[in-house]
Amino acid sequence: MELPVVNHPDYVAKINDDNKFPIQKFGALAEHLIREDVVKKFHIPKECSISTLKTSHSLEYINHIKNKTLDLKLQKKIGFPINESVARRSFVATGGTVLASKLALDSKLACNTAGGSHHATFDFGAGYCVFNDVAVAANYLKNKGYAKRILIIDLDVHQGNGNSEIFKNDKNVLTFSMHCASNYPAKKSKSDIDIELQDHMEDEEYLNILNKNLIELNKDRYDFVFYVAGVDIHFEDRLGKLKITDDGINKRDQIVIENFYSRNIPLCGVLGGGYNKSFEKLIELHSMLHKNCANYFS
Repeated sequence: MELPVVNHPDYVAKINDDNKFPIQKFGALAEHLIREDVVKKFHIPKECSISTLKTSHSLEYINHIKNKTLDLKLQKKIGFPINESVARRSFVATGGTVLASKLALDSKLACNTAGGSHHATFDFGAGYCVFNDVAVAANYLKNKGYAKRILIIDLDVHQGNGNSEIFKNDKNVLTFSMHCASNYPAKKSKSDIDIELQDHMEDEEYLNILNKNLIELNKDRYDFVFYVAGVDIHFEDRLGKLKITDDGINKRDQIVIENFYSRNIPLCGVLGGGYNKSFEKLIELHSMLHKNCANYFS
């Protein structure tokens, strides 16, 4: 048995060439995982259904994305135009995280090669996020009775404000966000647990804070964990303000995965952000999530 990994060719949408969002990374990551023999075959997702999306987004917003009729100001807030390709990608990538979460129920670990769109809230997107795939998948698991209590552990450099907004009145989903205090979004939402980090933090301090918080999280009980493994904490990231090394990111992923795997709690890993100055380095950093999960299947 190998690690279940979800990917779809339509994760790579067509956007303007000068856009800061490295959308080609989703295809390059898939190629890298095959080349490195992390996986031999991907699980292919379907578009997320409107009925499933409605648990986390307004029908009006969903239809605006589906019909490509979203107001231009709201498209600008997202960061790229909602064309046919981007709309298709948004439905498929969200379906990918739903599929990965279902696969993790049986295998204990599963990963999407996209996802972690944690700035999308109930009725609008932002920060390169159209639909909040993790929120949609978490509500899917709850509504199907597959999980009663869910933890979202978000280690992207940016606060997971969409997660906290969507679940602010839901006591069965705990939102944990450990992010750079001075980074986007300027106006932050309130997660169940927010850990704000200072600019230029390095590996040792970062990992110590993570370990201390995992000890606290372990005092509670969860049926399922979503892990947003953003690599924009890297010291060479264009949009991050921390100083975490390659080794620091690798150790972070190992710590999180082992913490929940050893407690027999299913975990679904999603990419989160990454805007490294080097595209090749970005792919290597993102692949650490999948490689560390795959080690449990070798």
